[in-house]
Amino acid sequence: MTADQFFWVLARVAGLGSYAALAIALLTGIALRTAVLDWLGSNRAVRSLHEYTTVLWVPLGAVHVLSLLFDSTARIGPLDVVVPFHSSYGTLAIALGALSLDLLMVVAVTAYMKRRMRKDVWLWVHRLAYVAFALLFLHAVLSGTDFSDPAVSAITWGAAAGLLTLGLARLLGGGRLPA
Repeated sequence: MTADQFFWVLARVAGLGSYAALAIALLTGIALRTAVLDWLGSNRAVRSLHEYTTVLWVPLGAVHVLSLLFDSTARIGPLDVVVPFHSSYGTLAIALGALSLDLLMVVAVTAYMKRRMRKDVWLWVHRLAYVAFALLFLHAVLSGTDFSDPAVSAITWGAAAGLLTLGLARLLGGGRLPA
């Protein structure tokens, strides 16, 4: 296995892992507000899983990005990672990933500043995670080579469908859903 092949595989695995961790973080986050996962465990267990996966996506995302920077075939530079539409290769797909990363970093940083922010401001910033996930999903669909695998495709689309369903139910229902 060449170095580029190793970094390509590492980027795929870390990207999928980061996507899964973020999807679980968002699903458990919305579940805390809707009571939809109450049958699965206590509110404390769901909150613990939410807090763990919100931290887990960060190193996985970092490994994904670093792997792509080291992979000469990917043709991704440091600015491409944070500046949308800077990449000359796969411009839209890479831009969506960069936008998602930028938004997720804002959400992550403000999570540590939660106690110093007004609650309404923090909630709106925190909700940017849903926008970031949508951008991340589009990034994965447009740039991911793993969607030909039925398991990867089912998990990716399933997580997106679950979030969309719970998000719409929360938005239209205005609060906790009936158990």
